[in-house]
Amino acid sequence: MRKRALVMVGAVIAGLLAHAGPVVADNGTLDYVGMGDSYSAGSGIFPSDPTASPLCLRSERDLAHQMAAAILPTSFNDVACGAAQTKDFYGSQYWGVPAQLDAVNADTDLITMTIGGNDSNLFVGAMAACASASVLTWGFGSPCKSIYGSTFANKITNEVYPAVRAALLATKAKAPSATIAIIGYLEQLPRGGCLGMGIAWGDVDYVRGIQRQLNDAIRRAAAEAGVTFVDMAAVSAGHDSCKSASVRWVEPFLGNSPVPIHPNAAGIAAMALQTRLVLGLP
Repeated sequence: MRKRALVMVGAVIAGLLAHAGPVVADNGTLDYVGMGDSYSAGSGIFPSDPTASPLCLRSERDLAHQMAAAILPTSFNDVACGAAQTKDFYGSQYWGVPAQLDAVNADTDLITMTIGGNDSNLFVGAMAACASASVLTWGFGSPCKSIYGSTFANKITNEVYPAVRAALLATKAKAPSATIAIIGYLEQLPRGGCLGMGIAWGDVDYVRGIQRQLNDAIRRAAAEAGVTFVDMAAVSAGHDSCKSASVRWVEPFLGNSPVPIHPNAAGIAAMALQTRLVLGLP
């Protein structure tokens, strides 16, 4: 059984590598741009990036910096910014912060990003709504599902998915020769949940479903835009926010992190490693 599983994993990785395509340009250069939201920016991880706006909460140990440390690009530009939405690809997110797509041009060879979770206030909105609903029932039942039903699923289908697809197509249009990778979000909750996330026991599967739907929407958008999707769901299983500090990759909602329900340093490192594996990079 173990041998068969390894063969299956190898086949999946081989398929992903084949889809990723070349990264280094014909002239031997590698021009790399890191884009995206707080999952790319490493928000809450110290030290902060002194070249970024303080509002972006970007870390010197974020996804793009860890990628660059491994692949040693010829040029490197990190424009990831916490709380970024797809609209911030086209316009300034904060004063003095250019549109993220301004960093991309025809010479760009590699682009990585996480994006979509903040659109329509989906990511934080769902977690905050469900945590608030849990208080009403003292953590019992499924109050969030009862109150919001298909609200978040409809947002993903009708708003987030088309916005991510459009952003990926716009990125590809500006860098037609680049290898573009969008990374899925890490698993946050295990089956059964835990007190640290502040979600009612009956709402755990509901919240897990929202995250699965979000990652599936990003996967579909990537496929339709012709870019690489880096799946982190299976890789991050067992490293959710309910695990101990030495094991988890995502910080709990009710914890000591300055930016909860976001990756810690180990989570960002895992994202960078998986992205390099999928793209066939060092």
